[in-house]
Amino acid sequence: MELQKLLEVNRTYRRFFENEQVPVEVLRNLVGLAALTPSAANLQPLKFILSNTREKNRKIFSTLGWAGYLPDWPGPEPGERPPAYVVVLGDTGITGNWSADPGIVMQTILLGASENGLGGCIFGSVRRKELAGLLGIPPEYEILYVLALGRPKEKIVLEQIGEDGDIRYYRDENRIHHVPKRRVDELIVEI
Repeated sequence: MELQKLLEVNRTYRRFFENEQVPVEVLRNLVGLAALTPSAANLQPLKFILSNTREKNRKIFSTLGWAGYLPDWPGPEPGERPPAYVVVLGDTGITGNWSADPGIVMQTILLGASENGLGGCIFGSVRRKELAGLLGIPPEYEILYVLALGRPKEKIVLEQIGEDGDIRYYRDENRIHHVPKRRVDELIVEI
């Protein structure tokens, strides 16, 4: 798939076809892509927990905050929840400075997911202590982020930010998710 098209479909999806399991081999392949990414000082300090079972998924789901700009929406209903997760960990035995590694790795995993007809969501809003307890994560691993993965069950439309400058995403009456984006000319600084 052409890179621009891949980036256009690589959106933040919050509703999935929950009953369409993501095989553990697919999750391993996505982490395999992450292993190919650049790493600050080549430390490669990130580790991953893969989840595609109902029980483990339920535990992870219970610790996530779903959509800050949609305060009346508690998250996806049963049947629309992610069928898979990747918990991104930092191995403190290697370093305590993750640099840009998590962002590079998560974008790579999501691009790989998009290429395979999947979508995902990056969660920074995680009750980390609770999740560590639920999954029995040893203290030498710091929970950095959680990626939710699955076949998307929603349509996302990219649009230019309006004259009011509002960058908040929203859903319309048809449950179509709209994401305002800045124009290229707004991103380039002429000096």
